[in-house]
Amino acid sequence: MLNIISAITGGQFVAPALNVDYLVVASGGGGGSSGGAGAGGYRTSIGASPSALAVSTNYTVTVGAGGGGRSTTPSNGNNSVFDTITSTGGGSGATATVGGSGGSGGGADQTGGGGGGGGAAVVGSNGTTNTGGAGGDGSTNNITGTNVYYAGGGGGTGATNSPANQGAGGQGGGGAGIYLGGGDGTANTGGGGGAWWSGTTRGGNGGSGVVILKYPDNYTITIGAGLTGSTASSGAYKVSTITAGTGNVSWV
Repeated sequence: MLNIISAITGGQFVAPALNVDYLVVASGGGGGSSGGAGAGGYRTSIGASPSALAVSTNYTVTVGAGGGGRSTTPSNGNNSVFDTITSTGGGSGATATVGGSGGSGGGADQTGGGGGGGGAAVVGSNGTTNTGGAGGDGSTNNITGTNVYYAGGGGGTGATNSPANQGAGGQGGGGAGIYLGGGDGTANTGGGGGAWWSGTTRGGNGGSGVVILKYPDNYTITIGAGLTGSTASSGAYKVSTITAGTGNVSWV
């Protein structure tokens, strides 16, 4: 039995649309050999219009896994999806001259110091001689009831092994640039991986993405096989946070 009150239109019962707010964050890219990785793409209905959905209908969800950074050829992040909404994975950090393009671009390689990867709200800063640039900050979102940063860029790093020469990760899970092995982006934030300069540990992995859905509390969600998620109450709403996988969700 549906947890809704049907409207009458032309003598027929018509179920009203279910309005669902969303936050869809793709995963960050992998850190490069001086340039930090870009954050995953960030799309949200908060402050705009929610999606009008139908009950008892499957909608696709994919949470992007983080881009690989522990390699001489770091990879871009992976897309996250909710229904028709797609956020693009972040660009990898530079291993030569230019960082990868993506939801946010990866930091470039520069003589002596790599650039920070872009965040959802702020571009990464340029590196200087022997000093890596900071990753750009991400954006805040209160879909869960609390303001949280998502999608920060990874930090670049400089050509000397000193903490002062390592670029900080951007707010929103960006990994720090570290001379002997970049920091990983934080899981389920879409943060970019931090850069490395020397050694075999290499750049940080990108943080995985996340899909968060908010809807009236008189509805019940089914999170299908293949997805990992949980649901909590927030005032007159429920908030479902999906942290991994690919599958379908539906409501009754």
